[in-house]
Amino acid sequence: MNTKDFYYDLPEELIAQKPLENRTDSRLMVLSKETGEITHKHFYDVIDYLNEGDCLVMNNTRVIPARLYGQKEGTGGKIEFLLLKRIDINTWEVILKPGRKAKVGSRFEFGGGLLKAEILEVIDDGNRIVRFEYEGIWEELLDKLGEMPLPPYIHEKLNDRERYQTVYSKIEGSAAAPTAGLHFTNELMEKIRAKGIKIAFVTLHVGLGTFRPVLVENVENHKMHSEYYEVSEETAKIVNETRKNGGRIIAVGTTSVRTLESVADENGQLKKKGGNTEIFIYPGYKFKAVDALITNFHLPESTLLMLISAFSDKEKIFNAYGEAIKEKYRFFSFGDAMFII
Repeated sequence: MNTKDFYYDLPEELIAQKPLENRTDSRLMVLSKETGEITHKHFYDVIDYLNEGDCLVMNNTRVIPARLYGQKEGTGGKIEFLLLKRIDINTWEVILKPGRKAKVGSRFEFGGGLLKAEILEVIDDGNRIVRFEYEGIWEELLDKLGEMPLPPYIHEKLNDRERYQTVYSKIEGSAAAPTAGLHFTNELMEKIRAKGIKIAFVTLHVGLGTFRPVLVENVENHKMHSEYYEVSEETAKIVNETRKNGGRIIAVGTTSVRTLESVADENGQLKKKGGNTEIFIYPGYKFKAVDALITNFHLPESTLLMLISAFSDKEKIFNAYGEAIKEKYRFFSFGDAMFII
């Protein structure tokens, strides 16, 4: 299976640069994974496709202001840090630009010296392990100095940080938003609960490896970056009871899919669990825990496009993407949604 088989041509004007004023006004393409039938709706119509007894599983991770701009000590050379993964209280894995300035022992400062960092190690892919030095509370300092790590295809400044958070975000730690959840409002979630649909939460801290292009020719040779996840006892119980009672498990976003599939046994049963996952889902994968999926429209040749091609099948997905382009759907993080049922 070749990576190039997952390429499609997307007009640049269809890449959404900012969120809509009202989250639920996004368009919604409903796709039958069995027949390939397509229906065009708006996201506020999603409730019409949810049944009493179903369970929505949402990722409650919260994006941190993970992009830091600073200078190299001694030379004043400009540097950009992107925080990827917290290793311990003051140690992080980061991406640096430009990386050549960051040899082991190099030191940098941010905010006029309010925050300092030293390179401890150069690891795979050129990422660095760094130790930060500061006084005060880390979260407050990061909130003061950091910027939201919007994807590189978004060129417009985001005025309201909360628009790159889901309304149910809770556990800080992501370098990117679980964007399928951006379409939900508290009001819509209350209507969903009132209809007798359960909502359960998992946590997966999204790393940028999820969005990186697959650079190998053969899909099967690609290695996913690990991401930290947690499934609570309460969530495991809700999901297991839903399955026992004949309801559907509907994942909101590919991160929820990857979490559920990392934890589920062969019968789709969950248990309380936390750790790191490197699960890579591509066509041929047999799903254990997920019956339906709410997701955005994804980048060509990305692992996310491969995942949804596994969930339905590649031909139906690419036909749906062609229809989305024809109908001028908005793509990627701030774009429209697809419900694969």
